[in-house]
Amino acid sequence: MVFGFARWQKAEPVAAAVPRGVRVYAVGDVHGRLDLLDRLLDRIEADSRTAGDRARYLVFLGDYVDRGPQSRGVIERLIAGPPPGFGAIHLKGNHEASFLGFLEDVRVGPGWLRYGGLATLASYGVAPPPEDAPVERLLQVQADLRQAVPAHHQRFLERLKPSVTIGDYVFVHAGVRPGVPLPRQKETDLLWIREEFLKSNIDHGKVVVHGHTISVEPELRGNRIGIDTGAYATHRLTCVVLEDTERRFLTTA
Repeated sequence: MVFGFARWQKAEPVAAAVPRGVRVYAVGDVHGRLDLLDRLLDRIEADSRTAGDRARYLVFLGDYVDRGPQSRGVIERLIAGPPPGFGAIHLKGNHEASFLGFLEDVRVGPGWLRYGGLATLASYGVAPPPEDAPVERLLQVQADLRQAVPAHHQRFLERLKPSVTIGDYVFVHAGVRPGVPLPRQKETDLLWIREEFLKSNIDHGKVVVHGHTISVEPELRGNRIGIDTGAYATHRLTCVVLEDTERRFLTTA
C-alpha cells in the first residue's frame, strides 16, 4: 500500500446497523506491529465486558505482514485465535496477496520487497537480496522463504477471505468498485482499489468498512468507514466498534 491520505467526501448518512444481539470489532492494517495488535486486543477484550450476552466478532481487514518488524509473530498470534468468547474473521489484504504471490512466482519479488516485503523476510530469518538482485538471487530468496514459512502459516494465508458481510456493512481490505454490485466485485478491486472508491459518494448497497489507505483519523463517511491509521509508522492501530446503529472507535494511541 502507498502511504497517502484519503480525501474528505460528502455522502448522505446511512442508518446502517449490525444484527440485533451482535457487536463487531473491525481492526485496521497491522503491518507487522505485534506489539500494537496485542495492546489493541487487550483493549477490545476489556471493552467487550460491557457486551452482556451479545455475540462478539472480530473482523481483521488484512495487511498483517510487511513494513513492521514482526510479520511472522502477527500471523502466529492471529492463528492462535481470538480472546475467549469471540468469533474471528480474517480478510486478505494486498500485502498478503503479494507475499503469497512471491512464494509462487519470483517475478512478484521486486515489487513486493520494495513495498515492505524486506521486513517480512527478516521476520522469517531470510537474508534480504541486494537491490536490483538478478533473478537467480531472487530464486534463492524464494526457496529460502518457502522453507522458512511454516505450513500452518501458509494455510492461514491461503484461507483468507476477500470480504464478509454483516448486517448493513461489508468488510473488505481496500474498497469496492463503484457501480458494480457487491456479488460481482473482483478480488483485485477488493484488495487494491483506491482513488475510484475513495472519491465516490454513491451508495454501494452496504456501508463499506475498509483499511488500505492511511488517514490521520478514522474516516466516517456516509458510504464507508476507513480505519487504516498507519500503525507501522504512527504507532496507532485502530478498531471500529459496531453495535446496532452505533459506531465508535478504539485505538492504541
